[in-house]
Amino acid sequence: MEASSWDALRKQARRLEAQLDDQMIAYRKLVSMKSDGSENDIESDIERSLKQLQQVNSQMQTWLSSGSSEVLSHTLTRHMEILQDLTQEFYRLRSSLRMKQQHASLLDFRDFDRAKFDVDNGDTADQALLREQAAISRSSGQMDNVISHAQATLGTLMSQRSTFGGITTKISNVSSRLPTALCLHSPASENYTEYV
Repeated sequence: MEASSWDALRKQARRLEAQLDDQMIAYRKLVSMKSDGSENDIESDIERSLKQLQQVNSQMQTWLSSGSSEVLSHTLTRHMEILQDLTQEFYRLRSSLRMKQQHASLLDFRDFDRAKFDVDNGDTADQALLREQAAISRSSGQMDNVISHAQATLGTLMSQRSTFGGITTKISNVSSRLPTALCLHSPASENYTEYV
């Protein structure tokens, strides 16, 4: 397969990861509020996006199985870790939402409105932990972005090194085939001496 195929798959993976980040933000807000039935649509969208990202990762893995560099393998590992993190967070949030729905069904809705389980206002240790985990998730996403830029830079530097190495080899080959004349300047006599 061509390198353009890898680039297209990587762009698709990044697009899906960004889309999932947006969906997870919306889902987190939904989990922090009283359920109104709209969670089913968001959950379906997230599950569909997770499945698409899994397929793209599988295609990238197939692409790499034909022979790849360590940098590309590391990139794929990073995409797989992101998928795993997003999947785990989705299941955790969905479980939390189900627990809240069960709790709400046991309460009078007026009491539920007062309690609200608002993650942003957070009175309980669980809510504080949810906020902390969301902050860690955001920081992790930013670190992933920095790592991705560093990997791209490393790939570019390795490519440049390979190019310069090739140029040096070609110049050596050409110079070994051609007769050369070295002109050395003698500072004392200001004359040039030619050597063949």
